[in-house]
Amino acid sequence: MEPFDIAKLASYRENNRIEAKSAKGGLPRSIWETYSAFANTYGGVILLGVKEREDGTFETVGLTPVEAEHLRQDFWNTVSNRSKVSAVLPIESEVEVLEADGGIVLAIHVPRAPRDERPVYINNDLFGGTYRRRGEGDYRCTRQEISAMLRDQGAETMDSKVLDDLTVADFNTDTVRAYRNRFRAARQGSSWTDLDDERFLRAVGAAMVSREDGKLHPTFGGLLMFGNDYDIVRECPHYFLDYQETLDPTIRWTDRVHSGDGMWSGNLFDFFFRVNRKLAESLKTPFKLDGIFRVDDTPMHKAVREALANCLFNADYHGVRGVVVRRTPDKLVFENPGDIRTGIEQMRLGGVSDPRNGLVMKMFSLIDVGERAGTGVPDVFATWANAGLPEPQIEENFGEADRTILTLMLEADAKPDNNEQISDDYEQINSSNEQITDNNEQLNGLNEQITERQRIVLRFVEKSPRATYDDMARAVGVSSATVRRDAEILIGCGLLKRVGSRKAGQWEVQRGEES
Repeated sequence: MEPFDIAKLASYRENNRIEAKSAKGGLPRSIWETYSAFANTYGGVILLGVKEREDGTFETVGLTPVEAEHLRQDFWNTVSNRSKVSAVLPIESEVEVLEADGGIVLAIHVPRAPRDERPVYINNDLFGGTYRRRGEGDYRCTRQEISAMLRDQGAETMDSKVLDDLTVADFNTDTVRAYRNRFRAARQGSSWTDLDDERFLRAVGAAMVSREDGKLHPTFGGLLMFGNDYDIVRECPHYFLDYQETLDPTIRWTDRVHSGDGMWSGNLFDFFFRVNRKLAESLKTPFKLDGIFRVDDTPMHKAVREALANCLFNADYHGVRGVVVRRTPDKLVFENPGDIRTGIEQMRLGGVSDPRNGLVMKMFSLIDVGERAGTGVPDVFATWANAGLPEPQIEENFGEADRTILTLMLEADAKPDNNEQISDDYEQINSSNEQITDNNEQLNGLNEQITERQRIVLRFVEKSPRATYDDMARAVGVSSATVRRDAEILIGCGLLKRVGSRKAGQWEVQRGEES
């Protein structure tokens, strides 16, 4: 996260990482909603002594040094009160008293809370006082969102739960046999190879002895890995795995593999290997020999395997909408329910492994699938850079359906849909106009041919004129960055207009132009 720069105050705007409050009459009560929202989303900075003009720009309100010191002391006294705030996140150096033209500004840097402290809530009210940040405002979290954060708090990963109502006999025998064959090839000489199925499954973590009855039962990770989908959905009603291939735009799907169709087990192991083969077909394989044998496993193949495995390791299978992997001629997209436990920046940097499903990761790693040192995603970035392809895009969406989306472009001259990656960079987030920089895209004139998705955007904002970009994205089913670009196109065509300030304004569909 880049530090807030008071010299650039005029260039900042309220967004999902910055909030301005006048505070001329004292510490505003709404500061705590924003504190909770930043802590539960991306983190951010709260500016006291700053107000937003009608056009969205900032100006100072003229706080004196005495007023600023009083605000600082009042903030620390209140944030340290656990009946007011559930977690104290900032440290002394993260509350800055800064001099600006026209007065003093107090900058309170609120980091994203560690997962064992989320949700951060206020007024001693977990379900009524938990907030998240969406666009320029704070919203109260639903019970579903709060439950997802609570699931992530524990030191043990969620797939370590022992399922006392099932036995290892409920596993899919063909999947267990296939896994054992791969284990034998990957771990030659292992003493586990000669174990019977029950002891082998216990050794790899797929089963454990229950403290309730002293008998061997599947772990949740074992059920995900080796079970049948009809048993898995009893534990996770929203469990769903979906591979969608669209190589011909005239056909909805040129190929599809999904759980629940009764044609295969529907578990993670079988999904991984079925889908990995199909994804490998999308990659160019240069002719290369190792001795007299052709080498078809390129770094890009390994990177795609890593992306797919990472998607399965980190999915919240109790979340909604399931795992979705999409292949089109120009890109691969991996979506999983759940946010990024380490945050986007740490995920991009690597070095910290904090999977949501540690047992699933362990079982895959035993057959040489997936990295356990937190280097998988950085390796994907490095591989794409070496291939001269656009940088992979990571997007983290919050809401009732928290999702993580990784997009890998397959063509050097292609533009990713989400070309505004959610980032910890204040400069990117708070750029004054957030303009589209693709010079090949012309936005001037009514002759612009709008897409069906852009028509859906128009119809949605006509019914919901105060909708945020996040609201529009959820309605259309794309990223916020994509829908933001659509809005820019529609504005440039004269089909859509923004009336009023960025924060309090609304959308107007220009009647008569849409066909």
